[in-house]
Amino acid sequence: MADVSDQLRNDILNGDFPPGERLIELQLSERYGVGRAAVRSAIVELSTEGLVVHETNRGATVRRVPIEEAIEIAEAREVLEALLARRAAERATDSDRSELSQIIIDMRAAVADDRQADYSDLNRVLHRRVREISGHSTASELVANLRNRGAHHQFRLATMPGRSGDSLQQHAAIVKAVVDGDGDAAADAMRTHLSSVQAVLSRWVERPRP
Repeated sequence: MADVSDQLRNDILNGDFPPGERLIELQLSERYGVGRAAVRSAIVELSTEGLVVHETNRGATVRRVPIEEAIEIAEAREVLEALLARRAAERATDSDRSELSQIIIDMRAAVADDRQADYSDLNRVLHRRVREISGHSTASELVANLRNRGAHHQFRLATMPGRSGDSLQQHAAIVKAVVDGDGDAAADAMRTHLSSVQAVLSRWVERPRP
């Protein structure tokens, strides 16, 4: 069974606890079937990851990540994930290539059926598999942390009308390059994708969501 930190992290990333929601120790203790000390330890761990804000005498809440910070996250991810995509293209096995190609097929089906939540999940799986295939543990760990911090905005992006179609083509280009074993093209495709993410987020700064 996953430990409390993993369970709470997953629940935050899946939207069960949205940004700004208070995290009540007693309720979390009952939810996960553990003592309050374990819950407090999980909250402290997730606060170091930037997912939770923990203030003395005021309790803990799920952290709201400003758009400006989300843009910085995407900028940092662009550098790191380009490296990971390059390494994945160099190291992918036949099994890895088949798996990535199938994810793109599933993403196309999700877009065709307007299953935005499923597309968002597949998006997350694809980026995770590229990280794992790359074999670069340091960059992979840094990117995982960055993606977690920006997860709420990533979900908003994936569910924007028309965004999934643009994103699909960008992801397909990344996978094609990895499958072809072309490290330069994989890095370029990943940079193009994350530059697009930054562009959309920048428009949100100029035209805030109501």
